[in-house]
Amino acid sequence: MKGRIWTLPNQITLLRLGFLPLFIVSISYEHYRWALVILVLAGLSDGADGLLARSLNQRSSLGAYLDPIADKLLLSSSFVILAFKHEIAMWLMIFVLSRDVIILMVAVVVLLTYGYRPFPPSILGKCTTFAQIVMIFAVVLSAAYPHQYLLPIKTALIYTVATLTVSSALHYSFSLARKLSSADSGDGAG
Repeated sequence: MKGRIWTLPNQITLLRLGFLPLFIVSISYEHYRWALVILVLAGLSDGADGLLARSLNQRSSLGAYLDPIADKLLLSSSFVILAFKHEIAMWLMIFVLSRDVIILMVAVVVLLTYGYRPFPPSILGKCTTFAQIVMIFAVVLSAAYPHQYLLPIKTALIYTVATLTVSSALHYSFSLARKLSSADSGDGAG
């Protein structure tokens, strides 16, 4: 079991977690080019750990939890630090973090009330995460290499992320309500 914990993919995921403070410090001190390098390395390590886990047959329970936690910490921290550095609007940070907190709270309530229920991410949720990643990259890129052509792209991505964030939050809410409603009616029928 010990060998399944310290797999190469898990070590790469832990390395990605180690990038987090470096990324935050780089943004804090407005070293956007370094932040961009760290962001690219984090993205490459995210792809590498998944690829290695599959190709080397080194999937583990720890990796299944650690990988999305590392991704969510990097994304959430990015929104917070970029909002405080005025690279993105505060309202966008609030939208994104509120959605994540609401989903987390609902998951905890469902877990405590109904026990474990698998609730895989929807295609809308995956699109939201992808758009958030692209937007963070574009924002850091435009801070590192300011250019007038990047501004409309950055603005379009910000509003795309806002729209997807709200839409996916509503979608998760309705989907969860429907699943729990059908689970309750199924339990009562027996």
